[in-house]
Amino acid sequence: MPRFFVPEAEIGGNFMILTGENAVHAKVLRLKNGDEVTVCDGNGTDYRCTISDVANGQISLIVHAASPAENEAAVSCSIYMAFAKADKFEHVIQKATELGASELVCFPTARCVSRPDEKALQKKLERWQKIAASAAEQSRRGRIPQVIALPSYIDALRRAAQADLAVCFYENETATTFRAAMETAPFRTAALLTGPEGGFEPYEIAQAAEAGLRICTLGKRILRCETAPLCALSALMYASGEF
Repeated sequence: MPRFFVPEAEIGGNFMILTGENAVHAKVLRLKNGDEVTVCDGNGTDYRCTISDVANGQISLIVHAASPAENEAAVSCSIYMAFAKADKFEHVIQKATELGASELVCFPTARCVSRPDEKALQKKLERWQKIAASAAEQSRRGRIPQVIALPSYIDALRRAAQADLAVCFYENETATTFRAAMETAPFRTAALLTGPEGGFEPYEIAQAAEAGLRICTLGKRILRCETAPLCALSALMYASGEF
């Protein structure tokens, strides 16, 4: 069944109208009167609808029922990834959304090559949020992950530490595995923090540990900065029963 995301403020009552990109998408799909579609508010509620009228630039819908989205993960997982070069973060946004991440957070570290200024970052955030929305629609998510940029590494540590399971992955860690960290105690929220192309400085790892994050290894092999968060997220979803 075709799926469309509509801002929660535009949803209400027994009728709904698709406009803009949603209307264009519906036209591409050649939807017609009587076809059923699902509209999602992006915050976990699905609406089962039937098309009642197809006009130029808008699609009218009759709302039949609302229900909680069924495709969201039981664990709310936030991906914290240091600024990376080129379009690597875009790749992570798309794939992490498909895998079930609840939000994606970027931040600067000492070894970051990419350091967008405020104006450039605002444009990137707009593009990144669209990528998350598109991936959520394609993968039939009930929520659109939020994409957030933080001003500093310390801000990222403080925010990540609020999760039930907060982990910082470090290529020089050998003692604590991610599996061991996940088995320590039950968790409903998780924060997975990874570094840039050049990795973390040793003092940054000390700061992460001081903030309360578990320092873990993701195995003996060195993973690219865009591979590490997806590997960790996949492992967490498997461990929590999503696969």
